[in-house]
Amino acid sequence: MKLGVFTALYQNLPFEVMLDKLVEMGVETVELGTGNYPGNHHCNPDELLESPEKIRTFTRALETRGLTISGLSCHGNPLHPDENFAGQSHEVWRKTILLAERLGVPVVNGFSGCPGDHEGAKNPNWVTCSWPPEYLDVLNWQWNEVVIPYWKEEAKFAEQHGINQIAFEMHPGFVVYNPETLLKLREHAGENIGANFDPSHLVWQGIDPVEAIKKLGREKAIFHFHAKDTYLDRANINVNGVLDTKHYSNVLDRSWTFRSVGYGHDEKVWKDMVSALRTVGYDYVLSIEHEDMLASTDEGLMKAITLLKGAMFNEKVSEMWWPRL
Repeated sequence: MKLGVFTALYQNLPFEVMLDKLVEMGVETVELGTGNYPGNHHCNPDELLESPEKIRTFTRALETRGLTISGLSCHGNPLHPDENFAGQSHEVWRKTILLAERLGVPVVNGFSGCPGDHEGAKNPNWVTCSWPPEYLDVLNWQWNEVVIPYWKEEAKFAEQHGINQIAFEMHPGFVVYNPETLLKLREHAGENIGANFDPSHLVWQGIDPVEAIKKLGREKAIFHFHAKDTYLDRANINVNGVLDTKHYSNVLDRSWTFRSVGYGHDEKVWKDMVSALRTVGYDYVLSIEHEDMLASTDEGLMKAITLLKGAMFNEKVSEMWWPRL
């Protein structure tokens, strides 16, 4: 496995300054945003696709530092009922596929998106219950009329350009938010649909990340991994449950809060996840995503790097040498 960082946390730094900083911190690979929610501060498809010279300068900056790109990330909502919003997300998605092809990056990360509840809707509608029955009507319409047709077409587009790993972050608010919904889309749209596995969005839903890794790993459906932690405030959960719309900065009152790796779950939990990943044959990247309200960017990232370096395996599994009984 390699240790990586999603570089959006250093969007205020110039590209090469950011790379130097991460190399000094012990990072081996980077995940780069290409637009939509992550921004494109370090990797602008419009600039790079139109200029072979800029592509060469860009790749040279990485190669001379011994870095690779683990994935290009264009998290947006191409299924948004607002045509302008959806169109922008779609345009960035397609340009990201073309750029990944040009750069030889195997994985493109994003969100599945979420439609509205009917053809004339203004905002997305994330369905979370099956009753009253109109919610199931909405859900069936979303999947059959919008989600599956769109991603079947886009999976073909990606495959035509040599991208066989579309990695969705399972994120509440979008139609793919857990292993079941990811595998449902994979079944209908093709095997180049998989996960950018982020445990931070799963644990607050009550999902055991190790079991989720095993479930998706059996299907060879984990393409990328986000290392981000979540602290569960049991006192607040016991009163209000896990669904929480309070601002992330309201840490005292929230049911859960994003934290640096090791500050939501201890090292043993992270070692269990790393071991589960190895068990299912995943040997790619642990890409740190830093979104901690209680830690500075530098310190929070360094805490995560230190813990993960102690949890990761860097060598191939050796042959069993002890007596076989």
